[in-house]
Amino acid sequence: MSLSVVYYEIFEDIYHAKSREKQIKGGLRQKKINLINSMNGKWKDIYDEL
Repeated sequence: MSLSVVYYEIFEDIYHAKSREKQIKGGLRQKKINLINSMNGKWKDIYDEL
C-alpha cells in the first residue's frame, strides 16, 4: 500500500487536533482543495519530509 501526504497541521494537544480534523472533514471539498493548494500547490507527496 502506498501512502501519500499532501497536507498536515501540527497541534500541541489531541483535543485541538481532533477538533480541527472534524472541522476539515465536515467542510466542502473545494475548501479542502483550497487548503491543500495554500500549503502545497503542486500536491507533492510530503510523507518523507515528516
